[in-house]
Amino acid sequence: MFTVTVRDHLMVAHSFRGEVFGPARRLHGATFVVDASFRRPDLDADGIVIDIGLAARELAAVVAELTYRNLDDEPAFAGVNTTTEFLARTIADRLADRVRDAAPGLTGITVALHESHVAWASYERAL
Repeated sequence: MFTVTVRDHLMVAHSFRGEVFGPARRLHGATFVVDASFRRPDLDADGIVIDIGLAARELAAVVAELTYRNLDDEPAFAGVNTTTEFLARTIADRLADRVRDAAPGLTGITVALHESHVAWASYERAL
């Protein structure tokens, strides 16, 4: 299996509901390093998994839809705890919609959101 990964970052504000979140129930900011990995079993006719420029542009476009926003105010996230895990899935799904036709042959995407150098979450999905 071949993999290509591109990186961007995301800055949001949000709050959580539920005792498990302790002080994070209050509005707070979060900055994530976002890694998007694209996978396929064989290289395409050009010898690549996906064009790195295309992958970076599409990740930047998805991140731009979310960054510098208070996610509590976003209608798409009404009633949802926008946890790191949830956001990883959201980004992976939106990215999949954007690259599916532009990069035929991809079989999966993994998005990892790094909260810090010691903690991160990821979501892996098939294409």
